[in-house]
Amino acid sequence: MIQLKTFNKKQLDDFVSSGGFRQYDFLPITKHRALSHSKNPKALDEQTLLILAFYNDQLAGYLGCLPDYFIIDEKKIEYTWLSTLYVSEEFRGKKVAKALLEKALADYKSHVVMAEFTKEAEVFFNKMGNVENVFPKNGKRYYFKIDSAAVISDKKSWGKTLSPIFKIVDGIANFLIDIKNILINKPDFRVEVLDAVDTEIINFTSTFQNKRNIDEINYFITHPWILEGRKKDNNYFFSSYAEVFKYFWIKIYDEQENLETCSLLLLRDGHLKTPYIFSKTDGNLNKLVQFLNDFIIKNKIKTFTSYHEGLNKEIRVSDALSKIYERDFKRDYLFRKELLQSLPKNFNPYYQDGDGDCMMT
Repeated sequence: MIQLKTFNKKQLDDFVSSGGFRQYDFLPITKHRALSHSKNPKALDEQTLLILAFYNDQLAGYLGCLPDYFIIDEKKIEYTWLSTLYVSEEFRGKKVAKALLEKALADYKSHVVMAEFTKEAEVFFNKMGNVENVFPKNGKRYYFKIDSAAVISDKKSWGKTLSPIFKIVDGIANFLIDIKNILINKPDFRVEVLDAVDTEIINFTSTFQNKRNIDEINYFITHPWILEGRKKDNNYFFSSYAEVFKYFWIKIYDEQENLETCSLLLLRDGHLKTPYIFSKTDGNLNKLVQFLNDFIIKNKIKTFTSYHEGLNKEIRVSDALSKIYERDFKRDYLFRKELLQSLPKNFNPYYQDGDGDCMMT
């Protein structure tokens, strides 16, 4: 009853360039996400990047794969991140998701990982068994604007009716917050903001133990899963467009004009993340906090999410971030045990916020 079809790099390119991906009731992938998958520098030509499931010749669901690998003692251990697991409501309960996951497990010899997954995907992945939650990251989300209109209208049926009133109240409160922020001191050290990497960033970051090198990070920046613009694929059920989606490289210098901290920022529709931070010591992160505070004020940021332990500690100690509220967040990484058994005992992947498919959204 269920038929599966897989796509490697060339097949995915042909599938998209021919327009074949648009023939179904819903999109299994967008053109720009397909390009990003097929150009992944860590993906081999023959590896599966997309799996489609058909039920009675109708597209029932799909699963995306983002190949990756560890290099340990000069040995390459290949695996894939699972993303975009989707089954149409019409075909739920017909074991479509199980078939998709079993195919991914078979193609990658059970070397698979999930992160930033939906609750439904997490439950199903755990039901498949032989899964372990390892290397969790504890994070913080900091809030800088009041948005009760959106929060209440989303949670309460009567919220939409009163939304105009809440917007007025939010506007007044945020105006007062902006007035208060005018008095905050600006950074008094040298800092540069770039749209792309330069030689200094490449040389500086090459000295750090990190899962991705700068060439790989930069490649995903130039082949994003999300494009800027108001356009939207209504029949694609994962993120594909945002009004603002920008990466920034930040360089912070010491008093001797030596580069001491480098960070990549991702700004998406008023929400900020730090996918990567490279700093000689956590003690240098006070300057990064000061810069972030100024950047957040200037760009009218609503929230900032950080999974960097050193940065969150510095924010707590210095109290230099003009936040109005904060919440604890946790990111789990679900590893198949077959992959864990292939890794050395006490192995640490040194994941940062941007590793895996988190970098792309």
